[in-house]
Amino acid sequence: MSAPNKTFLTLLFLLALVARQDHGAVRKNTSQAQDLKVAAASDLSSALDKLGPRFEKQTGVHVTVSLGSSGNFFAQIQNGAPFDAFLSADKSYPEKLEQAGKTDGSPVPYARGRLVIWVPKGSSLELRSKDNQTLAGNLDLLTGAIVRKVAIANPEHAPYGRAAVAALKYYGVYDQLKPKVVLGENVSQTAQFAQSGNADVALIPLSLAATGSLEREGRWLLLPEDSYPAIEQAAVVLKSSQNKPQARRFLEFLVSPEGQAVLHDFGFGAPGK
Repeated sequence: MSAPNKTFLTLLFLLALVARQDHGAVRKNTSQAQDLKVAAASDLSSALDKLGPRFEKQTGVHVTVSLGSSGNFFAQIQNGAPFDAFLSADKSYPEKLEQAGKTDGSPVPYARGRLVIWVPKGSSLELRSKDNQTLAGNLDLLTGAIVRKVAIANPEHAPYGRAAVAALKYYGVYDQLKPKVVLGENVSQTAQFAQSGNADVALIPLSLAATGSLEREGRWLLLPEDSYPAIEQAAVVLKSSQNKPQARRFLEFLVSPEGQAVLHDFGFGAPGK
């Protein structure tokens, strides 16, 4: 083969190799664009197990969820954590991020949380008295010897922890119960304390108590919503996100009739109601 032909074939080979590498890079970038990273409050764990696959089926966008306390995620996002969207159990955290210029648009209210008292099925603590009065009207039962530990989420960074403290104060038993209180890092860990026997009672979200193993292994009583500040939950797209269109679409899905129906099934109230 002549030298010019060899040179021509070598050039074709190099061009084909570059085109293949470029195509691989496009595929890689496309794959990354279809993976939405969501930081979400722990009370959403069961709901997102259902919402994520539905959203992916409709859009082709896979939702990767990190669960934890809203306050901890707020701190992580302030320090540059690479999330696309933040689903908070307390609307004040997305509002603060917006004020700090770290969001793409304003927070979107998507649900209202509800607080319950949960005990294992084997507990001798009655959630209702003989005259059908709820424990919520007689929380001093928690101060008795039958209850050694009461689990709540850490109120410093967990909205449900703050709601639990407010409810206990509302019924005038917080000071007496304070020595018995054990703090979970988030609501999932709080529930695990009671589920494992390391606490006798837990104050946790209805969305956890009424689903999965907690529903099978325990009993719960819904606390009146006037006994604690409203748990208004909101979501926001983060300014640092490389997938803003997909993140906005996911937030739209959360507040759509389909998304709201799923959240309702898992014990959440409609936002602002």
